[in-house]
Amino acid sequence: MLNVIALAVLPALILLFYTYQQDKMQREPVKMIIKGFLFGCLSVFCSFFISVPSMTLGLFPDEIGSFGDAFRQAFFGAAIPEETAKLFCLWLFLRKNPYFDERMDGIVYAVCVGMGFAAFENVEYLFAAGTDWVTTGIGRSLTAIPGHFGFAVLMGYYYSLNHFDNYRSSGAGLKMWLYPVLAHGIYDTVAMMSAVTPQLSGAITIAILLFCFQMVKWARKSMQKHLIADSSDFGSGGGIDIQG
Repeated sequence: MLNVIALAVLPALILLFYTYQQDKMQREPVKMIIKGFLFGCLSVFCSFFISVPSMTLGLFPDEIGSFGDAFRQAFFGAAIPEETAKLFCLWLFLRKNPYFDERMDGIVYAVCVGMGFAAFENVEYLFAAGTDWVTTGIGRSLTAIPGHFGFAVLMGYYYSLNHFDNYRSSGAGLKMWLYPVLAHGIYDTVAMMSAVTPQLSGAITIAILLFCFQMVKWARKSMQKHLIADSSDFGSGGGIDIQG
């Protein structure tokens, strides 16, 4: 049991630690990192308040038999409920957080929430995989976990823009929800297509790996942009308005 949990959680913790290390200006307290991670675990349950009614209303099917089914399940069964729940928990966590005083902090805390969600979800998947838990764990550490990492950076990047630079970043309040939903929905749609066209499973796997690689690459650039902006504010002595 401990081996399963370790394999499920370790990839998420590695990406969380990586993000924490990038926050070179003023790192967040470890207790807040842990708290953000726990909020991410909580977001798994929050997502059910959207996904369960969506299923009841027939917005997505139980089984995938066509591209349309894959699309609906990807967006209405996963992307919209999960990213909405993550954003809600991120807002709940940051609304009175006195340490949220730099742009990079938004990414750090969003990754805390995203990796908390991903780790909890991964534990469920690995236990459900039975004897194939090692193969499942390795596969998800190369795809689903980096995917959730990329979605989280997207959310945190625009969350900070909306909080600190709303006057010069039009639409950031919408983008911090919309862009993670789109990225997550596209990822899941492609992944679920393997159920419709199993003969293309190899090509689909390659496409997912390339998608995740690009997401991680973009995430690194986004962190650098916020770090540069934070450094510029610190150097000018202007400070940052933390009131939002």
